[in-house]
Amino acid sequence: MAAKTKFRGSFTALVTPFKNGSLDEAAFRSLVNWQISEGTNGLVPVGTTGESPTLSHDEHKKVVEWCISEAKGRVPVIAGAGSNSTKEAIELAQHAEKAGANAVLVVTPYYNKPTQEGLYQHFKAINDAIGIPIIIYNIPPRSVIDMSVDTMKRLWELKNIAGVKDATASMVRVSQQRAAMGEDFNQLSGEDATILGYMAHGGHGCISVTSNVAPRLCSEFHTAWQKGDHATALKLHDKLMPLHNNLFIESNPAPIKYALSLLGKMDETLRLPMVPVSEPTRVAVRSAMVHAGLVN
Repeated sequence: MAAKTKFRGSFTALVTPFKNGSLDEAAFRSLVNWQISEGTNGLVPVGTTGESPTLSHDEHKKVVEWCISEAKGRVPVIAGAGSNSTKEAIELAQHAEKAGANAVLVVTPYYNKPTQEGLYQHFKAINDAIGIPIIIYNIPPRSVIDMSVDTMKRLWELKNIAGVKDATASMVRVSQQRAAMGEDFNQLSGEDATILGYMAHGGHGCISVTSNVAPRLCSEFHTAWQKGDHATALKLHDKLMPLHNNLFIESNPAPIKYALSLLGKMDETLRLPMVPVSEPTRVAVRSAMVHAGLVN
């Protein structure tokens, strides 16, 4: 059953590089290879961090295809396939499956504020249209609505629902979801700063913004935790904590793109309405990069 697929460790919520207003394919492919060489456990293109709201559908599909072709099966690819239109979400999910994605990440519909029954029907329709695992992306701060544990439990009974990217920042929710769905329900944090507590409550990993610039450190954190070496995990968490905080001083992905530019990985170009970070944020992000040992 697809829903038994296990996703564990650090998954990078990849940024989408731009150059002169267009997709920067070379920078994106280079980022994918660097991520894998640094030990990331998986890749998640075209989510929030990938600026999916400002990508055309053709661009969205290209980025998914580039990620899968460059990863070459070395790590799982969970492709973003969310939309507040069920029809569009199905189209993106079917494309991801055809392109070879290991799973899709589907955000709770934003702006139109569906009821819990509407959420259920949205995800059921996508479930019925594809044959690969679906990770529910529950992010109330951006989508306004919050999927209840009861709705998630109903969805878990469907063949392709495999787990959740939980960006509620609620530690209680992790335990509630584990009690309702069991250990096979993949629980991946969508909040870097709370990952230590998330894992302690029974989480399985993180779809991380920070791992764009610190893939090795993030992967080492999860390896240590999974081995039961909580002392090492705590030290790594402390090393990463300024990044976890400072990368969200301004709206994601502006700070992480600036951080990647410090590593020479890409331009910090964003698409409107996103704009480059302010000078105080640059100082804070650079300081966090120094603290993590990523720049001098």
